[in-house]
Amino acid sequence: MPLQDGPASRPLIGIVGPCGSGKSTLALRLAHQGLGARAIAQEHSYVPAMWQRITNPSLLVYLEASYLVCTRRRQLAWTEREYEEQLRRLAHAHAHADLRVDTDPLTPDEVLTAVLGGLGLEDPSRQGV
Repeated sequence: MPLQDGPASRPLIGIVGPCGSGKSTLALRLAHQGLGARAIAQEHSYVPAMWQRITNPSLLVYLEASYLVCTRRRQLAWTEREYEEQLRRLAHAHAHADLRVDTDPLTPDEVLTAVLGGLGLEDPSRQGV
């Protein structure tokens, strides 16, 4: 879906993933692009479809990140079992995601580029730059 002229015609992008995957960072970067985006803390909910109830986004992005990378990024004091529980809670969102991006090897700018490209939301005036 290409960018449209008016804000009302732009999709609301929901972002899910485990703690430390980059949800908040991506939401801010998408907002700076003039897009509506919300980081959804689905990983903390026991309700599998809470992401739909809270936000009901037009598009859903799932940010994948490994236990080691999440722990390093956020300096989390958690166990691998707690991480696995988050992945279990995210299973419904993972299955319904419009785009999945492995953020482990990517910088925040590269994640933004991957999401914009993967969703077809690149600004046509910037293509080929």
